[in-house]
Amino acid sequence: MTTIDPVLVEVMGSALSSIVEEMGETLVRAAYSSNIKERRDCTAGLFDAAGHMVAQAEQASPIHLGSLIGVVAAVLERFPAEDIRPGDTFLSNDPYSGGGSHLPDMVLVTPIHVDGRLTAWAANLAHHADFGDRGHAHIYQEGVRIPPVRLARDGEIVEDVFALVLTNCQVPSERRADFRAQLAANRLAVTRYGELAARYGRATMIETAAALLDYTERRTRAVIAEVPDGTYDFTDRFDCPELDEELELRVRVTVAGDELHFDFAGNPGQVRASVNMVWTALYATVYYAVKTLVDPDIPSNAGLHRPIRIDAPSGSIVNCVEPAAVNGRTETCQRVVDLIHGALAPAVPDRVTAAANGANTGVHFSGHDTRTGRYFVYLETIGGGSGARAAKDGLDGVQVHVTNTSNLPVEALESEYPLLVEAYELVADSGGAGRTRGGMGIRRTVRVEEQDVQFWLDTSRQRSRPWGLFGGGPGASARVELSEGARPLSHGHTILQPGDRVSIITAGAGGYGDPAGRDPSDVERDLREGVISAERAAHDYPDQTPPAR
Repeated sequence: MTTIDPVLVEVMGSALSSIVEEMGETLVRAAYSSNIKERRDCTAGLFDAAGHMVAQAEQASPIHLGSLIGVVAAVLERFPAEDIRPGDTFLSNDPYSGGGSHLPDMVLVTPIHVDGRLTAWAANLAHHADFGDRGHAHIYQEGVRIPPVRLARDGEIVEDVFALVLTNCQVPSERRADFRAQLAANRLAVTRYGELAARYGRATMIETAAALLDYTERRTRAVIAEVPDGTYDFTDRFDCPELDEELELRVRVTVAGDELHFDFAGNPGQVRASVNMVWTALYATVYYAVKTLVDPDIPSNAGLHRPIRIDAPSGSIVNCVEPAAVNGRTETCQRVVDLIHGALAPAVPDRVTAAANGANTGVHFSGHDTRTGRYFVYLETIGGGSGARAAKDGLDGVQVHVTNTSNLPVEALESEYPLLVEAYELVADSGGAGRTRGGMGIRRTVRVEEQDVQFWLDTSRQRSRPWGLFGGGPGASARVELSEGARPLSHGHTILQPGDRVSIITAGAGGYGDPAGRDPSDVERDLREGVISAERAAHDYPDQTPPAR
């Protein structure tokens, strides 16, 4: 067996990472919709010929891995390899047939041929914020399901397939432009990969890709081996606007040598709501959580997955089966990360965080814009508090864990939609007390300026509070406030009229450690910067609060 030069492996790893980063930037810069060009709700990746991920863009949301896992295998299952030619591109979004973990995530995957032979795949995903005003009892209400289909042949779009997709969209002009941006990103990857192959040769490309996965596996196993062996359990409460009752989520983590086993037995069955997770979403979430605890700098590839085993009952909320609705699956994904951190806190207390805001708070405004004469769909996911760490405070007003989208600037929002942002601020007193405090949530108040605007809310932690660790206090809960006269929310939905306002207040995060251990200078800084009120400081940090001046 040929020994691969480790320096070459490092060089090739960096080169492949550069390709996926350039893919992601190309997609963002070429996209038309604000959700991609401003919020960067997209990702890019490279796979080997068998479909194992060898590189993923670092700016991506970890949950997007769930929409890429298995897409190559799904394409190869439907299309014979000998019928896959240079210039082909395949489209899919269906969680149940490969290529998605919810329907707005459209995945494009393109084969890369070297010396006439299939050698690798380029794939990217973009969240098409189009499917507003939909129900979530089952997946048939959530949008158009697309199994792997050929969108381009020999570099040219298959127009009848494209027309079928666009006809089922509410804002087809945006979709057309965003799909073309995705095609451009994959074409760039094919070019860049071909340039590398021309320099190093096909055999070297294949061997170094395999070596990269082996290297990541070795690093992952080495750190897992440092974690004390044992079985660790954790439970947490879960709520969302679509459910009348809270659910109890649970995980059991077993550490044995250099391997991890995650057992999700005992979780609730799938629900008639959008918060179910398909197995790809669960796997992506667990892989992310492991990476945060093992080594955030480990390359993002399939080598990380090898020491990990995951069991979850089929038909459960964490491993649903068709036709369960899945649009809001990230609400549950976020809580799975908290479960894993909570379970492993006794084993690796310096690597975990207290509970984050526990949600992917999505707000959806849709309706008819009389200024343009067209339908509009505005999607935003609003950040919240990040859990306190052993040595640092939690971050304020950020996307956490499996989400990594950017803030949509107020200027962009107001110029593109008939909406006005009246407040956008951090929420004082929303971070949990502790030796290090939890991060603060966000308040965003939006006023509508059109008639019959549909408003949907996806969130969690409205009934419970993000827990603290090792004596740290809980963060504040989430809530929604409507202006006087507005129709009340019913299961996260209402219809707004001109002048109606909706304030979305996201949850804070838990604190870490006994508040008595907090440095008085930190308390004084929090008071000065408006992080906490004087009353809150006197209650949570009585021995650290400076006297009134």
